[in-house]
Amino acid sequence: MRHLRPCYSLLRLLLPLLLLLPALQGNAQKKPVAKPDTAIVADTTRRFEDRVMQNLRELSERKTIMGKLLNSILVFDRKDEVLNLDAELIEREYERHNYKVVRNIRVISLDAFGYSINDTTRVPANWFEKTGNFFHARSKGSLIRNKLLFETDKTLEPLALVESERLLRQTDYILDARIIVNERTTTDDSLDVIVITKDVFSLGGSGSFTPSSGSGRITVRELNFLGLGHQPELTYRFNQEAPRPWEFAGRYSIENIGRSYITANIAYINENRYQERSAFLSRDFYATNTRYAGAVGVSRIEEQLLLPPANGDATPTFGTLSYTRRDAWFGRAFKFKSYNLGYEPRGRLILGVRVIDTKYHIVPTENFHSNQLYLGSIGYSVRKYYKDRYLFGFGRTEDIPTGGIVSVTTGYQDGAGTNRRYFGASAAFAQYRSHLGYLYGNVSWGSFLNDDTWEQGKLEVQSLYFTRLYERGNWKLRHYLQTRATFGLNRNPEELLTINNNDGLRGFNSEMLRGSKRLTLNYEANLYTPFSFLGFKLATLAFADVAWLSAGNKTSPLKNKPYTGFGLGLRFRNEYLSFSTIQILFSFYPRLPVNEDIRGFKVYEASRPYYDFTDFRFERPGVAEFR
Repeated sequence: MRHLRPCYSLLRLLLPLLLLLPALQGNAQKKPVAKPDTAIVADTTRRFEDRVMQNLRELSERKTIMGKLLNSILVFDRKDEVLNLDAELIEREYERHNYKVVRNIRVISLDAFGYSINDTTRVPANWFEKTGNFFHARSKGSLIRNKLLFETDKTLEPLALVESERLLRQTDYILDARIIVNERTTTDDSLDVIVITKDVFSLGGSGSFTPSSGSGRITVRELNFLGLGHQPELTYRFNQEAPRPWEFAGRYSIENIGRSYITANIAYINENRYQERSAFLSRDFYATNTRYAGAVGVSRIEEQLLLPPANGDATPTFGTLSYTRRDAWFGRAFKFKSYNLGYEPRGRLILGVRVIDTKYHIVPTENFHSNQLYLGSIGYSVRKYYKDRYLFGFGRTEDIPTGGIVSVTTGYQDGAGTNRRYFGASAAFAQYRSHLGYLYGNVSWGSFLNDDTWEQGKLEVQSLYFTRLYERGNWKLRHYLQTRATFGLNRNPEELLTINNNDGLRGFNSEMLRGSKRLTLNYEANLYTPFSFLGFKLATLAFADVAWLSAGNKTSPLKNKPYTGFGLGLRFRNEYLSFSTIQILFSFYPRLPVNEDIRGFKVYEASRPYYDFTDFRFERPGVAEFR
């Protein structure tokens, strides 16, 4: 125990510093003009930080148990690997090699710990890295080859190299990937290719526990079972509220079966208010030059829907909805001709058809009827990708989708109660500039037409903007701003929106606060620090959320007083592990719903990022979801 006391002292020393990290951010382009007292405070803080790091470094150099432990788990001179990540289109990298014959493909698969994808001479240096690799099943070479869009003894198509690298990098069990052409052996008509990948430690999970109620959650997942790409996941919740104290969910996924890019998914979910058994085979438009996509599957679902209160009753009332759904769709992409040899046009015209057969067994209201829905859609998509870092990861290479997509959907529903038509349209765009940041916008509309009446409609507008990365030494700062507006048009009474968690205010949860129109604004600032512990990098964040909610077709949400949430938090992530990002958030809600037991202050853990990219790939034809 004597050797562990420095750890407790270390934690007490670092905690106040971490909470003050936002004060250390500075502008990367201009040196701020500060008042003398502000400059003194900032200089004192930096000296304090340097003194702490120097003391830890000296302690790690001692020949004691604590010194050896700190030397193994702390990184004092961590420098981000400088990559060629300027905002250049990825498609430009290998255009000169188009239509050459691939002679040989060499695959180098690296373990999760101690290796570098940019420096193949680096090897594990301590017991932590070596032990982690011992328990890790490295990805099989055949698994990596199945992801590639090119083969030996065949002609190299445009975009095949860069699209293959992007697909590898977006795989759950791969941290990063590089595809390199061996320029020393390249000729005018042939080439050799080297594929380097670095795994994440695929076995992981997450959990949570609430001391006051004794309830909690345990999740165990394997992203790459035995290096074969199989992905089982189990979740168990205990000491839950009535009607039952436990919940269970199990999923199993097999990705890219036999190089077909077909994925198999099965799921069994048994929760208090939601049960599901499903099985699907699917193949999407995974690359810009994919020609065929589709899916087929069946699901049996039973859920408890929150019904609108009757006679002013403040007690939530639920109704049972049980149904079986069979679903199938098929899509075909067409590219336009190009008369420029070696240039691949990025635009695609895509057609899709879908059939959904829904049979209801138990319904809570008379608004649910068994039906067959036939849908068809046509769209035009342009996809481009850039590279950057510190967007949603902690330094790994990330692909930024830009471009645009426009689609129109129409269909016919043959129901037991009524027959009606469906119409929908959507448009989205995104642009990225290294000095300005990223801007995404989307608008979509969809509604059924029953005789001359539009019903169960939805209008949604969304935007996301994040700034460029501001850097000062090893400190990095980025801001995020998101807006979302969802308006229900003649929705059924039991179809209601919430502002809970990812739908509005993070960490907020209310059973009774529902409506048919919603407007939300979300702001977040992420400050990435140079601290690393056991490979876990640290970031601090501050956020502010605002949400308006209203009921009725003619009521504007802006006429109601908004609900707000403010908070600070810490975010930890180890890019080498499959563990989700660990977030500890401290939030405050000035306004709370009446007659509900919700605390104004809240401390909670979250593993899901609040923002994410929307790719411009064509999705299956569908009805606009109201949630």
